[in-house]
Amino acid sequence: MVLLGSTGSIGVNTLEVAKKFDIKVEVLVAGKNITLLNEQIKTHMPKVVVVADEADISKVQHSKVYAGEQNILKAIEDSSSDLVVNALVGFLGLRPTLTSLACGKRLALANKESLVACGNFIDTSKIQPIDSEHFGLWYLLQERPISKMIITASGGAFRDWDINKLKNATLADTQKHPNWSMGQKITIDSATMVNKMFELLEARWLFGEGDYDAIIETKSLIHALIDFKDGSTTAHFAHASMQLPIAYALDEKMDENILGHVDLLEVGSLEFRKIDKNRYPIWQIKEDLLKNPIKGVVINAANEVAIERFINKEIGFMDISKTIIEAYEQDFHMPKSVDEVFALDEEVRKKAFSDKM
Repeated sequence: MVLLGSTGSIGVNTLEVAKKFDIKVEVLVAGKNITLLNEQIKTHMPKVVVVADEADISKVQHSKVYAGEQNILKAIEDSSSDLVVNALVGFLGLRPTLTSLACGKRLALANKESLVACGNFIDTSKIQPIDSEHFGLWYLLQERPISKMIITASGGAFRDWDINKLKNATLADTQKHPNWSMGQKITIDSATMVNKMFELLEARWLFGEGDYDAIIETKSLIHALIDFKDGSTTAHFAHASMQLPIAYALDEKMDENILGHVDLLEVGSLEFRKIDKNRYPIWQIKEDLLKNPIKGVVINAANEVAIERFINKEIGFMDISKTIIEAYEQDFHMPKSVDEVFALDEEVRKKAFSDKM
């Protein structure tokens, strides 16, 4: 396989699963963690390595090392592997997604932004999502009429905070996730609930038009539920580990044990909560966004800019959602092609950075 984003949490888990099932790694693509990348190279012996920064090439212990986006795309095009795992973070993961599909590869997709920003122009039939929630929905699907698909949220770092204190939340505060260990951006997205908004949009593109919603389940043991028209509801229980969806993405007929089962007697009880628009202001636009999913490119671009500005201490935590909502309410020309998606992304970013929404 080709693995994009090998040193992130999903990349690390993917390599664990690949090692367990003896899946060969042809290409490794990584960011700044060269120490971990060199360890991965020793273990998995890829044919090609690509890093983000040309200055890091000399630090990589491999004879075929390249840098930058164009070399990521070339590595995908030149590879003989049938499978690409895209675990890159952010909008920069979109071109590799498009290239993988154009090359006829199977795509195991963890990069949320690909479908959020460009779902209208992507053939999802070749995509297996690496995400606990979408995997849960896929696992539960039967040939029965569906009323609603529901995914769960942990509530993020601030689910129990006094709402009045959120405006003073720091970057360090956002990283104290109650259930998961993830990268910086996605943990911020979890705290704002943008992550769950993205997942609802992904579900819309993966499973088609329908009724989608999210609720908070504080222990992250239930990942998805389906309400069927007959009044039945099914739920997907599993421990909080990405290795289960990754295993099925690598082999859809997976029939070996990946995780221990959830012991409900040991769990004792579960707690569910409504997603409160006061705590998570982004939820104000949820219904309209699901009716107009092509506007995902706007919220993604505004979110990436807002997060960058928050990290740089230019805006406060609650201003992230404010920035996104202000961008969403602007009258942008909606894209009619992939090229227009990239053009609109650039336009939204410029406006979000200029503070002239």
